[in-house]
Amino acid sequence: MATNEKSNTESGKEPDSAILSENMKSLEKLMLAETEKIRNHHEQKFNALSARLQSIEASIQKSKDVSEKEPINESVVPTNTASNVAPKTIKRFQLKHVFEDAANFRMNKYYYSEWEEHYNVKWKMSVKRTNGRLGFYVHCQPIAPSENWSIRTKLEYKVVGRSQDDFIRTFDYNYEKSEGLGFCGFQEWEEMKKWHLVDGNLTVEAKVTIVETIGLGKEKLRKFDESQKDVSDVILTIRDTKFYVSKMYLASQSSVFKALLLGGFSESKQSEVKLNGIDPDDFHYFLEVLYGESSIDGNEMYRFIDFSTIPLSDGNVEDIALLADMYDAPIAIRKCEVFLLKESKKTLDTKLEIATRYHLENLKEWCKTQITTTVVPKNISGPKNRKVTKKNPLRKLLCF
Repeated sequence: MATNEKSNTESGKEPDSAILSENMKSLEKLMLAETEKIRNHHEQKFNALSARLQSIEASIQKSKDVSEKEPINESVVPTNTASNVAPKTIKRFQLKHVFEDAANFRMNKYYYSEWEEHYNVKWKMSVKRTNGRLGFYVHCQPIAPSENWSIRTKLEYKVVGRSQDDFIRTFDYNYEKSEGLGFCGFQEWEEMKKWHLVDGNLTVEAKVTIVETIGLGKEKLRKFDESQKDVSDVILTIRDTKFYVSKMYLASQSSVFKALLLGGFSESKQSEVKLNGIDPDDFHYFLEVLYGESSIDGNEMYRFIDFSTIPLSDGNVEDIALLADMYDAPIAIRKCEVFLLKESKKTLDTKLEIATRYHLENLKEWCKTQITTTVVPKNISGPKNRKVTKKNPLRKLLCF
């Protein structure tokens, strides 16, 4: 028996326990490598979300600061008109994309970002290497346009550089067909390579402000035209479109309409009230959301909403959320939140942007939980995986 054991050892064969130990070590190395890979992926995603939220908050604060600094001439602006109740709506969003291996782009070939839906229009960016320069364009494609449509915009194009050394140009344009607009020679190619490539990748951004839209309306589910005259007591006029509605019903849905139509404003005594700074198609869908409310209240209504009877889509949910926030209409806000939670295909960071901009608090809370479970998985612990500082805007959301 002893002879056999000695023979096995001298022949170079290892005991089963030694082989198992080596296999365990190899498996452990693979697991550590995979864990590190996952950690890096989520850390990059976390930083991207953080940067985007910081940009959103900075944009909102900038608008707020400008409005606070601008003096109001009380002798010119009356104190009891609708202009004090509902400011002009501002449709603004940002596109961002990282083009990999940009240094090796082929000459005269377009490289595209993914389509994104904002305000009932699909948007994307493209870049091109041509004649020693970088071309940079913003494309638009309405989702359900009429025969004659237009989108008047203010565009800011940005190539993101190292150490905040960004290259920016602006352009105002009125889109009247689906196309890409921008600069054929946005920046010298060699300058871009020298100052703006990070690990060979090119990061670009486009800030889009929609000034006015015409002819972008989708199919309407309900009428608010003169056929509703016998069941209405006020006409709301936006541009050349008249909406026949009920004062009492709108007042029950919106604190702003309650003050405007039933309060001390001069409009409360008028049979026709003009609303400025609003797109009539957006307002029509906003009214459809208000008039289509379920009788079930509270969280239980979420399960009973039939979205086929409500004009909410990934294309127009931002339009309706904007008006719901502006007119302080909690039911419309809740419907937007439910749609974004249950039906929308928008990305997490886009939902977070909408929630932050239009004060959709329930959606923001949901985004919190998604960020904490996705960006910081339970099986990856340790403070080094949570790069949240006092200056980081996600600190306020994550509450670490």
